[in-house]
Amino acid sequence: MRKLVLLGTGQTHLDLLSTLASKQPAGMQLTLIAHYPLHLCTSRVPGFVAGRHALEDCVIGLETLLQKAGARWLKGSVSELDLKENALRLADGSTFGFDWLSIDTGALQNRQQIEALMPGAREHGLFVRPLQAFCALWPKVTELATGRSLRIAVMGDDPMSIELALAMRQGLPGSSVTLLAGSAGLAATMAPDHRQHILKLLKEQKITVLAEQAVGIEAEQVLLGNGARLACDVPVIASAGQAPAWLAGSALTLDFHGQVAVDAFGRSVSHPQVFAASTTPSRARPALAENLLALLAGTPARRRQPGPDRLNFLAYGQGRALLIWRGFTTQGRWAGWLKDWLDRRYLRRYRRD
Repeated sequence: MRKLVLLGTGQTHLDLLSTLASKQPAGMQLTLIAHYPLHLCTSRVPGFVAGRHALEDCVIGLETLLQKAGARWLKGSVSELDLKENALRLADGSTFGFDWLSIDTGALQNRQQIEALMPGAREHGLFVRPLQAFCALWPKVTELATGRSLRIAVMGDDPMSIELALAMRQGLPGSSVTLLAGSAGLAATMAPDHRQHILKLLKEQKITVLAEQAVGIEAEQVLLGNGARLACDVPVIASAGQAPAWLAGSALTLDFHGQVAVDAFGRSVSHPQVFAASTTPSRARPALAENLLALLAGTPARRRQPGPDRLNFLAYGQGRALLIWRGFTTQGRWAGWLKDWLDRRYLRRYRRD
């Protein structure tokens, strides 16, 4: 039996399990290693924070897909990758071997690295990633807000951080929300007109934006790079995620972002038994699920194909959203309806499988 291990429950592995549920290659042993047998729809999380969605409306359970695909779920997390032995060493000390490995863990936050840059983060901060843990803890924040107004600081400058700040302002209207966008300023990589639309929207929603870097967190305050102290009850660390920390100690060739460097087929450039899905948004991702299936079937792999430009949404309450697509920006209820319709279609597709 050839052993294929799927590490993580990202979009690529969801696609692969969905395909294998209807067509299973012979002679293959498939194992999914993850903390939970579920896929969390990232675009629905701000709606959960805002109180528009229940958590179960954001989740796709994988038990049925795993059963239909002939796969098993192994609860665990990886501490080391041994490519000489083709084995994963798990956090509980056990070892799991493979013939092929596919990595799709999604973006994570390196807590040790963040603590070094921002002392006190691990003790006082609420980390956004992994999202499953954040969503499990968020109801405690809403419960705390029933007794008093909270002072919330969201640290991050990417679209996810912005949308979470908007969601917290909507879900906890009696609380204040400050967005710490870092010294480079908010959405520095965006086009200037897009950035202006977002800044205007944040101002309308009464969210304070500071172009400052958090350099430490203490009880009820965040220390800023300019020497000031920001009063804060809930410091939310929403900075962009990184690749898993254990990748740095592996023999895999990594790219500039610390992710697995892959070829046009989604396969590691240094170790062809390893595939990886990028955590960086791109409209030209490798057709990784299809290529894994091709490998198992002994058929030719397919190069990545440029896809359509993504629609980017920022929901901001009362069924409204800001839509950014190429050089076009608009907002209103119709954009909110389109975002919700796309999310529901996504959930229906995999729940049906």
